[in-house]
Amino acid sequence: MPIKAYWRLIRENRNFRLLWFAQIVSEMGDWFYTVAVFSFILKLTGSAQLVSIAFVCQVLPVCIAGPAAGLINDRLNRKSVMIFADWSRAAIVLSMLLVRSRGMLPVLFALLFLESVCWAMFEPGSRAVLPNITTKEQLPVANALSSATWSTNFALGAGIGGLTAVLLGRDAVFALNSLSFVASALFLSRMRFTEPHTENLPPLKPRDLFDFSEIVEGARYIRRDPKLLTTIFVKGGGAIMGTNWVILPVLGERVFPIHLHGLTTDQAGTLGMSTLLASRGLGAIFRRIHRRQRRRNQRRPNSMGRHGRVSHGRRRISRARLRRVASRCCIDDYGRALRRIRRMDIIDDDVAATNGRQIPRPCLLSEFAFTMLILSLSSFTAGRLADSGVPVQTLATWTGVAMFVPAIAWMIASRSGRHRTKRSDH
Repeated sequence: MPIKAYWRLIRENRNFRLLWFAQIVSEMGDWFYTVAVFSFILKLTGSAQLVSIAFVCQVLPVCIAGPAAGLINDRLNRKSVMIFADWSRAAIVLSMLLVRSRGMLPVLFALLFLESVCWAMFEPGSRAVLPNITTKEQLPVANALSSATWSTNFALGAGIGGLTAVLLGRDAVFALNSLSFVASALFLSRMRFTEPHTENLPPLKPRDLFDFSEIVEGARYIRRDPKLLTTIFVKGGGAIMGTNWVILPVLGERVFPIHLHGLTTDQAGTLGMSTLLASRGLGAIFRRIHRRQRRRNQRRPNSMGRHGRVSHGRRRISRARLRRVASRCCIDDYGRALRRIRRMDIIDDDVAATNGRQIPRPCLLSEFAFTMLILSLSSFTAGRLADSGVPVQTLATWTGVAMFVPAIAWMIASRSGRHRTKRSDH
């Protein structure tokens, strides 16, 4: 999407503007207090495993509450659900100020769990209301802007949260984070739109909130489809990087503290942790920019490369192959032949399990549950190893080596797909 399309949407659509402002302040609040929580746990206990438990309390509830949250947003007024989630998160985060000692850490973990459940209720509603507040032409722009905003909020929230914790203290971070959810709720309350999905729906029953049949159905479907099973296992393998949520806080606290004039050792460690997490957010921004440019290149099917070859994303396709496909499919131009090849080939990792237009909703739920489980297990294992005496630098090295496994598996699966395509051409 061109940048001017984003600005036009924000300027002309009041409802989306309010929703976008709510997304900014609430998502920045999520990352804002994460640094303070991790830093507080390390300062209080020195335990990397407890940091991993805090992270698990933030991601695993999203998987557990996901089906119920989706059902609630399908049956009830989504605007009301989002406002309820924001006010609840404001109270939950403010309650974290009560945690002062190691003995109260279970209370902190319970509050993190509840806050994540509220996030799981808010997020589907914020995406689902987009068709209600945008036109058909504005909807793709709104989806793209909402997705891009997440990466920016990650970088800014982690960076500003660390600075605030250093300059004003942990209590100020939790208080400001609570106020961010209040601001989000106020923005949402000013939105005016209709939600026709609530008409003629059956009443919501409590037992419906604990129905995980869709996840089970998706798992059975995936098991019967070898290609889809491979794709989801490869994508889940990328969740091994969940170790970063232990490695980066510990590295920032113990290995790369930023000692500025007047800062204590604890403050220097918090600032180092904040810098590393914010850098990860910047990496997410640059990755999104790279994908945007790659997709733009892939939308130029008739562009010719050097030596009479046609550009196709990162690959080039020869004129000979285009002629062969064109002749066998009765196609009279290279552009249509290239589109035919696109439909047959596995192009890159964008042909993945997260594309809802390619696989059913139950499979998406199963894939998400599998990914969250790997994230949780990998982070917990990293925390356990760090507390058992394994240097955090060694853990980082092992994580990098482990990432070769899904990379090689995807390379083999992609090559196998291309070989099958070539045989079908002949």
